[in-house]
Amino acid sequence: MDAPCSEPKDPTGETPVLLTEPAEGVPPVVSDPATLRRAAATLAGGTGPVAVDTERASGYRYSQRAYLVQLRREQAGTVLVDPVALGGRIDPLVDALADTEWVLHAASQDLPCLAELNLRPAVLFDTELAGRLAGFDRVALGSMVERLLGYHLEKGHGAADWSRRPLPQDWLTYAALDVELLVPLRNVLEDELREQGKLDWALQEFEAVRTAPPAKPRAEPWRRTSGIHRLRNPRQLAAVRALWEARDGLARQRDIAPGRVLPDSAIIDAAVTDPATEADLLALPVFRGRSQRRTVKVWADALVKARGLNRKELPEVSPAHDGPPPPNRWADRDPDAAARLAAARAALTGIAESLKLPVENLLLPDLVRRTCWEPPADLDPATVAEVLRAGHARPWQVELTAEPLSNALKAAAA
Repeated sequence: MDAPCSEPKDPTGETPVLLTEPAEGVPPVVSDPATLRRAAATLAGGTGPVAVDTERASGYRYSQRAYLVQLRREQAGTVLVDPVALGGRIDPLVDALADTEWVLHAASQDLPCLAELNLRPAVLFDTELAGRLAGFDRVALGSMVERLLGYHLEKGHGAADWSRRPLPQDWLTYAALDVELLVPLRNVLEDELREQGKLDWALQEFEAVRTAPPAKPRAEPWRRTSGIHRLRNPRQLAAVRALWEARDGLARQRDIAPGRVLPDSAIIDAAVTDPATEADLLALPVFRGRSQRRTVKVWADALVKARGLNRKELPEVSPAHDGPPPPNRWADRDPDAAARLAAARAALTGIAESLKLPVENLLLPDLVRRTCWEPPADLDPATVAEVLRAGHARPWQVELTAEPLSNALKAAAA
């Protein structure tokens, strides 16, 4: 495998052109079965890859469903689909896209909600991941379109409430523009990766993203409540857990983002204060609001539930982790492991810098930590390669890192 050595290019070198409207204008939103069938037939008759994007309502809704799906294909133009209006029944679109290559930017963010609609790519090209592997320091869609294609995309509605109906026209313009240049960007990036000798690496990475299983649910998601690190009392942690679970149930039932039902800061405040009565709870700052007054019994009952737990039922202050502890504790808990990790990081950083790609894309940090915390008994390159493959490292990653990682582990053990 040839080692890449060239710098990523900036082929335009000119002032970017502001792009305010799609080339063929903003199409009407597809929201009924008959229009969907016609749109699907148009896409099926197009040529080349299909640019795909979605808009969700993160921060507004509990679900991560797609509220708009944008598609664009050569000789077919842009199609905007409202899957909610269609009741999620979009079989004609599933059939039209079945054997096509999809181009997405940061695909892992969109693939789960597309899979909910039974939309799954047969082949994937991820322009954000391609940009990382090509060595670009800024890989946002707007940044790369500007650098590589010479156009400036106005942003501003990505964090909007896309569950709103009807969708404003300027939002639809923004959504259509997000797929307007994805395929041209894909083509430039493919040429760049090929010239750098990294195209095969990228194809392996795209396939790993495409075939990745759904993320496993967190064992104790309530522990991610903002501000919980300040609590060391098991009874307070039990209150956080009870309030978080009550909020999650209410948010799921209403399809509202949990933070809009009750902010994390209010959960922490109530856990620390431990109000004895509903009146005491309503005296706390956030709970004085109208919506909280309507649901005060939900929160008060959660606190009563937490108070009634016996000691064995209380959560651990420091729960057991699946895997090694945080690296900042390694020096105290296992100095040899800390030495292995330092040596491994130095070796991998050197390789990544020479190849002009992020070290986390060279090898997943979690896999590096696990390998250094519990290394194989035999540190030869073949055994290290087996460990990396078992940790789902791709062939190109194993080829580049197994021997240097083996040497680093041996040096640390000497």
